Amino acid sequence: MAPEDNTPKSPPSRRFIAGAVCPRCSAMDTIVVDRETDLRECVVCGFSDPRPKDKLSATAEPATRVSRPAARRVETAADVVRILEPPPPPKPKD
Repeated sequence: MAPEDNTPKSPPSRRFIAGAVCPRCSAMDTIVVDRETDLRECVVCGFSDPRPKDKLSATAEPATRVSRPAARRVETAADVVRILEPPPPPKPKD
């Protein structure tokens, strides 16, 4: 019989990314990222791709019609809104 190894093990260097979709096979929850090499890999089809090195480009917000500075400067004129009470229900005929 082999002796049992009771030494604490180091945490795994690969982690699944919840909700990630593989760009090749479109399978969800199959992407793992290796913490040591920063390589993402699909466990279903074998797709692998290095993670971006530039942290700034990975977190930069894409320009949309809402996030543009010009879109935030537009002022819309306020209109007065009058809230009306609904008319009373008609009385039933006897």
